[in-house]
Amino acid sequence: MKKDNKKDENSENWIPIGMCLGISIGTSIGAATGDMGMWIPLGISLGLCFGVLVSKKNTDSKK
Repeated sequence: MKKDNKKDENSENWIPIGMCLGISIGTSIGAATGDMGMWIPLGISLGLCFGVLVSKKNTDSKK
């Protein structure tokens, strides 16, 4: 029996992908500017927001 309101399984994959991209971007910018302590957490938080927004967009479009 299938549920009608089941979330798409692929939509949850975007959160860790966004975090990985955020870590790599934060590390790159931090190495270039010499301020790793600020850019790594900033990159992680931006990547997390990106992942949540994309996964929410994919879930909403499946309805």
